[in-house]
Amino acid sequence: MSSDFEGYEQDFAVLTAEITNRIARVPRLPPDEKKQMVANVEKQLEEAKELLEQMDLEVREIPPQSRGMYSNRMRSYKQEMGKLETDFKRSRIAYSDEVRNELLGDDGNSSENQLIKLREERAHLLDNTERLERSSRRLEAGYQIAVETEQIGQEMLENLSHDREKIQRARERLRETDANLGKSSRVLTGMLRRIIQNRILIVILAVVLVITILMAITFSVRRH
Repeated sequence: MSSDFEGYEQDFAVLTAEITNRIARVPRLPPDEKKQMVANVEKQLEEAKELLEQMDLEVREIPPQSRGMYSNRMRSYKQEMGKLETDFKRSRIAYSDEVRNELLGDDGNSSENQLIKLREERAHLLDNTERLERSSRRLEAGYQIAVETEQIGQEMLENLSHDREKIQRARERLRETDANLGKSSRVLTGMLRRIIQNRILIVILAVVLVITILMAITFSVRRH
């Protein structure tokens, strides 16, 4: 399981390095090449997201006692992914400004009010983007906490189930022991009853024997 995760890690590292390089090249390319580069980066970002999803699935399959290290690595990868998306959005905004300036020509560049407005819009867009990313990170953190809480709950239920089985087995052993003790008690009672009966018979026999001897002595004395 961990080998699959490490394989995804290597693919993610190579892909993010290539995305970082391409994002940095976007502002320096001619317009036609910029458009193609932006499309390529968008495709690679989708591939990176799919890799993160696969890695997240692998982490969920790892035993709880070994999952903490991989969960920390996943959080750093998600943060890296968020930074790449932010950098790419900023690069696209800059690219859009350049295209707009080219379309406006000298009149657009000479209009100070229009430039100020464009800059304000870009700053507002960046602020909204960062706000959305912070909200997304909070949601991801909340989701992670919910997943970990669910896992802890499942482990507790499994432990309780094992404890219940142990208690049931202990009760069955106690019932068997109680039944065996009952049988032993009945056997001992029977043996004690037989011993008492035998002693009574011995006493009766002794009395009869004594009486017989006394009668014999009496008859013998009378004859003489």
